Amino acid sequence: MNDDRSHSSLLVPPSTQDWMQGVLSAKVVLVMYGDYQDSKSADVYKLIKAIKRELSAFFGEDYLCFIFRHFPQAQTHPHAQRAAQAAQAAAAQGQFWLMHDTLFAHQQKLENGYLVEYANDLGLDIPQFLKELAKQVHFDRINEYIEGGIQSGVTTAPALFINGNWYVGHWNMTELMAAIIAASY
Repeated sequence: MNDDRSHSSLLVPPSTQDWMQGVLSAKVVLVMYGDYQDSKSADVYKLIKAIKRELSAFFGEDYLCFIFRHFPQAQTHPHAQRAAQAAQAAAAQGQFWLMHDTLFAHQQKLENGYLVEYANDLGLDIPQFLKELAKQVHFDRINEYIEGGIQSGVTTAPALFINGNWYVGHWNMTELMAAIIAASY
């Protein structure tokens, strides 16, 4: 829960520029601002994956669109920004979601050597991956996500918006699923 927000709605609307699972025309669009080094972000992402599976089985694949936006908190998580850059570099090679899942699964090991190991395991072009990390090619894009989150009142990760409205309930299956279903009516 996060009640220190100055806004209750998402000011940067979902678009095809976002990392999404599902379609923007879904009944419910769930936007998560997350940090790969933050354990609560990882827990919420696991929860969302489970909810998405259940809702897809019950209501169909186009019921829920999940969008992930980077919100690394460099002041408390020194490897989060680099991990976000690694996800973006993997995305440039068509592997965003696989790297995304890998980073959350191994969030205690996000130093540069591990990032290269994960990229190698995903079959990425390592020289290209390293070049993009070294030149911080994706730094501005990540900062756009952060700035968009801040504009919407996000101060810490994770933060969720359901159909554009800030989710302030508890981070559990029952409440989050109920909020998602309620948003579809």
